[in-house]
Amino acid sequence: MRTGEPLPALGDVLAALGTGVWHWDTASGLVTVDAVAARLLGLPSEEATLTEAQVRARLHPVDWNEITGIIQLAVAEGTLAEVRIRIMDDQNQVVRVVRSRSKPSFDAERKSYVLTGTLQEVTEPAPGTPAARSAVTGDWRRSREAFLLDAGRALAEARSTEEVLRVAANLSMPGFSPDGLAVFGVAGDRLTIIGHHGHEPGADSPFYMPLDTDYPAAEVVRTGRAVYISSPEQYSSRYPLTWPLAQRFGRQSWAFLPLTASGRTMGAWLAAFTYPVAFTPDERSVLTTVARMLAQALSRAGTAETEKALTEGLQRSMMPKLGPGIPGMDVTARYVPTGGGLQVGGDWYDVIPLPGGASRAAAGGGRFALVIGDVQGHDVRAAGLMGQLRIALRAYASEGHRPDAVLARASRFLHGIGEDPTEMRFATCLYAEVDPGTGVLEVARAGHPDPVIRMADATVLTRPTAGGLPLGIDPDADYPTTRLILEPGETLLICTDGLIETGGHDLDTGWQRLREILERHRGTQEELADALVQAVHGPSSHHTTGPLADRREDDIALLLLTRQGGTCDCGADETVPPPVRRTALTVAQAEPERVGIARQQLRELLHDWPSDDQVDSAVLLLSEMLTNVLVHTDADALLLAEITDGGDGRRIRVEVTDTADDLPHRRRPGELASSGRGLLLIELLAHSWGVAPRGRGKSIWFELYERKHADGPG
Repeated sequence: MRTGEPLPALGDVLAALGTGVWHWDTASGLVTVDAVAARLLGLPSEEATLTEAQVRARLHPVDWNEITGIIQLAVAEGTLAEVRIRIMDDQNQVVRVVRSRSKPSFDAERKSYVLTGTLQEVTEPAPGTPAARSAVTGDWRRSREAFLLDAGRALAEARSTEEVLRVAANLSMPGFSPDGLAVFGVAGDRLTIIGHHGHEPGADSPFYMPLDTDYPAAEVVRTGRAVYISSPEQYSSRYPLTWPLAQRFGRQSWAFLPLTASGRTMGAWLAAFTYPVAFTPDERSVLTTVARMLAQALSRAGTAETEKALTEGLQRSMMPKLGPGIPGMDVTARYVPTGGGLQVGGDWYDVIPLPGGASRAAAGGGRFALVIGDVQGHDVRAAGLMGQLRIALRAYASEGHRPDAVLARASRFLHGIGEDPTEMRFATCLYAEVDPGTGVLEVARAGHPDPVIRMADATVLTRPTAGGLPLGIDPDADYPTTRLILEPGETLLICTDGLIETGGHDLDTGWQRLREILERHRGTQEELADALVQAVHGPSSHHTTGPLADRREDDIALLLLTRQGGTCDCGADETVPPPVRRTALTVAQAEPERVGIARQQLRELLHDWPSDDQVDSAVLLLSEMLTNVLVHTDADALLLAEITDGGDGRRIRVEVTDTADDLPHRRRPGELASSGRGLLLIELLAHSWGVAPRGRGKSIWFELYERKHADGPG
């Protein structure tokens, strides 16, 4: 080209140099290549627009993964992205090696990478030579840094020795990756193997040898210095006695590195290669860094596993065994410690045989108590107080005290053992005395969540119960009792707040999450307990690969109690259908707010009723009946609601009983009257109703029938 002539076109210059141009937009997933780049990728020599899948099919899988890491690193550093890529043919054979250089950028709005780069063929050095391990692309060091960042993150997230070994086995080092790995540990004066990868089963059997053995890993542990062996000849001449142990695996190079944590050599790491490796300074630097990270990860995992074994032993010693089965009842329990610190806390449960229960067990009796509670805090002191409180509750229950007296005595006990008034602890608790023969539960509650009933048809109701202050706050606190009846086929759930609120939930949203599991589950009681815990914690890390956030924010304790059998003995009158669902509630004169609870209970009972108008009518009539008792009498009101199968459809019967003798009578209120319409509404909206005098007091009831196109009331 003469002076003054125009410069040739850039495309012509690149083509003359055998350099292709490509453009990649990750948002659209398309890659545009010119004719030279297409030829280098093994495609026809013409411009083309390809999908990411088409390009990826032409590249070695390891190189594709390396490209994404280098692009991210280059964007973070604001530098060029350089990488060596192996091009594959249809038979998965390497046809050429190309070098790519590009300047990537990140589009924050589209959350995508955009880059334009060049492709140029390079000569592939022979494996094992220094040139093969040098920076062919001029950017092997950046690739190494990306690998170390990823390896450090993965090892830092591993929580157990098993996970650390799994991460180590899957590390893909830039430019040279071992196909055989082993991690050695020290037990006394002997070398053991903790785990291995790339060896046949049983390969760890010889690795239980004294530390003074002439073996590379033993030398590393003794001296704390790495051993690099580049060839079989070097191995056999340096360690002739143990060379037969390595010879049978057919490796060509070995690196034994010390695993050092807190200044102590805790073991050794073996990386073995099927091809000769020169172990250049860059390669040794990578191996040494990985060994240090591996040692720290194993040290953390070992400490965590030791703490876990200690705390699990502590919890097992404090948690009761459910023992033999209870006639007519199924009991299932779960306890999951917190994920923080020593994984100890103050949650507990207990099943206590009550006086006279053992002698009556054979006859189907055998009263017992269910206890569940939560001592404030998640530390060793909370666990210690939990153990003392559990023993105190068991002692008071074994003396034959009623539920209210048991909790009152336990509250005085916990209040009295506080050493420092500024560090006083309290505890929530629910105590239920159970009669297996009748299904009657006497429940006393100290600041604990209410129990939940899962009926035989999977309808779930929260059972509001009277309660007092948490234990330990007021030594003179009272704990009223509430009587519940567990029908055949029904399941009682009591739990600590960790099961409800873990994952950022409050009491309402947490119960909704559990309600869906309870209503949907169709398995055994043991499977139901596991499903409830799984719904809160999600999959454990040993079930799923990759990092998982630990959601064990609080201890979890739960108890499930099921009354066996699914039918009801209804007595001599066989015309009365067996109850499908039932709920009962007392509304005292001093507790008018429980009218709202009664309405909610009825709505939950009718959750699958086909007519919304009938549900609204039933709730309205219930409000009228309860309010009438509270306004016009001095007595408490007892609500009993049942859904039964009437043959041609279900029917809901709602009955309100009180101890007043005056019977209600129909009135004709004036236009401006504020009362007197109760019986008129019942007559208008109910299919049937009535008033029945009792021996002491009366009851008023109404019924609604489930009909998709009902005629008449409702």
